[in-house]
Amino acid sequence: MRILLVSPEYKDTFWSFKHALPFIGAKAAFPPLGLLTIAGLMPKDWDIKLVDMNVCELKETDILWADHVFISSMIAQSDSLKEVIAKCVKLGATVSLGGPILETEDSCRKFPGVSYYFLGEAENTLPQFFNDLEKGTASKIYCCKDFPDITLSPMPRYDLINPNDYGSAAIQDSRGCPFLCTFCNVSVLNGRKWRCKNPDQFLKELDELYRIGFRGAVQIFSDNFVGNISKTKILLQEIIKWQKAHNYPFLFTVEAVVTIADDPELMKLMVAAGIKKVFLGLETNDPDCLRECRKLQNLNRDMVLDCHKIMEHGLIPMSGFMVGFDSEKADSFADNIIKFIQESGIVVAMVDIVQAQPGTVLYYFLKENNRLLGDVKSNTDWEPNFVPVMPIEILIKEYKRIVETINDPRRCYERILVFLKNYDITNRPIKKISLKEIRAFIRSVLQIGILGDFRTRWYFWKTLFVALYKNPAAFVDVITFQIYLYHLQKSKRC
Repeated sequence: MRILLVSPEYKDTFWSFKHALPFIGAKAAFPPLGLLTIAGLMPKDWDIKLVDMNVCELKETDILWADHVFISSMIAQSDSLKEVIAKCVKLGATVSLGGPILETEDSCRKFPGVSYYFLGEAENTLPQFFNDLEKGTASKIYCCKDFPDITLSPMPRYDLINPNDYGSAAIQDSRGCPFLCTFCNVSVLNGRKWRCKNPDQFLKELDELYRIGFRGAVQIFSDNFVGNISKTKILLQEIIKWQKAHNYPFLFTVEAVVTIADDPELMKLMVAAGIKKVFLGLETNDPDCLRECRKLQNLNRDMVLDCHKIMEHGLIPMSGFMVGFDSEKADSFADNIIKFIQESGIVVAMVDIVQAQPGTVLYYFLKENNRLLGDVKSNTDWEPNFVPVMPIEILIKEYKRIVETINDPRRCYERILVFLKNYDITNRPIKKISLKEIRAFIRSVLQIGILGDFRTRWYFWKTLFVALYKNPAAFVDVITFQIYLYHLQKSKRC
């Protein structure tokens, strides 16, 4: 059977990195790991082709070639997804759809023209579907009722991609998160039980990434990298051995909770394993809002100090922040979040308006109170999909002010100063500057330092000289910040 795997195009948002990728000569941020895993579940004798629309165009000849088209999508890909489905229907293709965009059976109705829908994780549904398809008894909708044992998950088909197309490789170590934040759909999609791959399994996937030619950045996709700290430490010790044996080819980015700041041993292991960036879900420093969204792990903490501790151990914190909670005070929430971001020294900050995603605690609460307005939007759209407590025009106006303020060149410079003061890479494994990093530096000088507007140019050069004076070991990281910030300023989203 001839199978076409399609990853729709991402909107121009924080996670697309659309304006940052040209600096390193990449076409897309990450390969579509879900589709590569699905490919690993398919019979070995099937002919499989991948079209990542963030890398190349989907042609009619691709669709006509295939016996079956499999699409995996996230909400940020929904516009492109609808176009892909329409194109496939027009050409008479059989289409299967899965991914996080299908959170409930009701969500399937939003995408007519699809032949088969898959909800939840593929390991428990695709093998059954393949058997049913062969017998001619395939169902319209397949739901994963139990969360699969991912130690049995196949090796992703990394051979289907060109490493040079991507800014970062992608790998997964675990699924699920023990926390139950009201706005988060992780517990709906992947459950509250933290499930991890075996260390040997993870290392074999690193071997494959290395074999096909990936070097440099690797995003470890997990709902919470430290969902079970004792098991995470075991994995980190194995990664350290692997990295040493291969001369540290990879620099990892993970998602974790701010409580890692309480565990110096964990942070030291993370740094020794080559983990460089940690995306934290700080959301807000307002205690009432944290209680409202059940983000209790962030309560009663000095999260600014936590961020500084994380930097002191050689890790670079990035974070998401949220506005639009019922408990927020309309006259002060914007200034509070700006102050929090500036004092934390988190240079790359993504600010969202809260969205009520289907299946979440927040969604059912708002539905019960007749406050839902429609489909969930991308988090970085300018408005919520529900009626907020504060006047919506104030929320949107203040949200825009937050975005404009934290992305202002002077404010970015101030955060970089905080970062340079606290960041210590003494214990980080020594890594030579790569050719890709040299090219990125040259392009940043041209695009930002010469062709940028006056204020952007001024703070670009000021930042570089201050970095060389105060913390020269962080110079490459500061260049990376400048490229991230250029992307945020160009995309008008954060």
